[in-house]
Amino acid sequence: MAERMAKGNGVSGIVVIGAGQAGASLVARLRAEGHGGEITLIGAEPVPPYQRPPLSKGYLLGELPVERLFLRPTSFYDEHGIVLKLGTEAVAVDRAARQVALADGERLAYDQLVLTTGSRPRRLPEAVGGGLDGVFTVRTLADVDAMAPTMTAGARALIVGGGYIGLEAAAVARKLGLQVTLVEMAERILARVACAETAAWFRALHRSKGVDLREGVGLERLEGGPGVTGAVLSDGSRIAADLVIVGIGVAPDTRLATAAGLAVENGIAVDAMGRTSEPAVWAAGDCTSFPWQGGRIRLESVQNAIDQAECVARNLAGAAEPYRPQPWFWSDQYDVKLQIAGLNAGYDRVAVRPGARDGTVSHWYYRGGVLVSVDAMNDPRAYMAGKRLIEAGLSPAPSVIGDPAQDLRTLLAAG
Repeated sequence: MAERMAKGNGVSGIVVIGAGQAGASLVARLRAEGHGGEITLIGAEPVPPYQRPPLSKGYLLGELPVERLFLRPTSFYDEHGIVLKLGTEAVAVDRAARQVALADGERLAYDQLVLTTGSRPRRLPEAVGGGLDGVFTVRTLADVDAMAPTMTAGARALIVGGGYIGLEAAAVARKLGLQVTLVEMAERILARVACAETAAWFRALHRSKGVDLREGVGLERLEGGPGVTGAVLSDGSRIAADLVIVGIGVAPDTRLATAAGLAVENGIAVDAMGRTSEPAVWAAGDCTSFPWQGGRIRLESVQNAIDQAECVARNLAGAAEPYRPQPWFWSDQYDVKLQIAGLNAGYDRVAVRPGARDGTVSHWYYRGGVLVSVDAMNDPRAYMAGKRLIEAGLSPAPSVIGDPAQDLRTLLAAG
């Protein structure tokens, strides 16, 4: 450690609040960049940083042991002089004193502070039965561990929400042999995040797997006590339910930032470098909103958490490097891998490209003639080509993209 301390870069003690993907990526990158001062990573959960996407898939299915979820072995943190404070929550930030107060009464001093607090799942209100036993969200290891015993063949599951969280939960429940009803209050599933063509593709997939998928139908209330036994829907129908999985989105966890008086705008507002309105406080990951194309944007993805956190780490080491996101996302449902490149905000046209094999297709989003995003279902070649075209600023005409005889590789070469 003495050798490491000798490599100091002018920033001594760094405290990171939030031991998720962003926090873990940030502390590892800090050491890789040669930071020699103290690093402390605070996590409210009692386990070291872990992957969240496999929780509701491989882990819940019993295909992945808990140790395989960990982003790094616990020995990594000891070997790199990173202090892990797990199972304790940061409850306040004192900007004037540059201290963080923990729930156990400890106070930690910092020279620079980074908030990687992530996001929190939206929950059903108590007034509609959100507090009943058997009502779950899918966000943490503890959430999934609590849910797992109820996920037995033949059990009746109600999924509330037709976004990616809800659809992935429905897919796992069906694979485990549960009876599944999914309700989406909007006119269609994936209304906020995907085009009608992608929604139709996944609607057909889930119905073919036996999901009772109901669109334009909301939840009126849950029934039971103390455990959930059923639900009344907005169309007046009643269904029996042994468990309920709530997938109605997430909200950035800005509680500490708000209480500390930091600027918040659909997330903790940071500049292009990742610095908040307080010069000694930075932020990265799902909890942040950052400058993008003349406005501000917040991204909820593993890749953004990693990339932005590593950018902030480099800037703490003196790089002065603006964050330039290259968004990509994925979703696994049954034997389908959806890969998404770019951001489809404001799209006005969609080109459909049939895949080379049955069950493969890609949807290409355009805004004012500019290619902005691609959804590829079991078509990694289309995904990769679309990602490279977007990154290169190339926009082949929709008619060209929609022609299955057109080799996408030639479009990249022509650019």
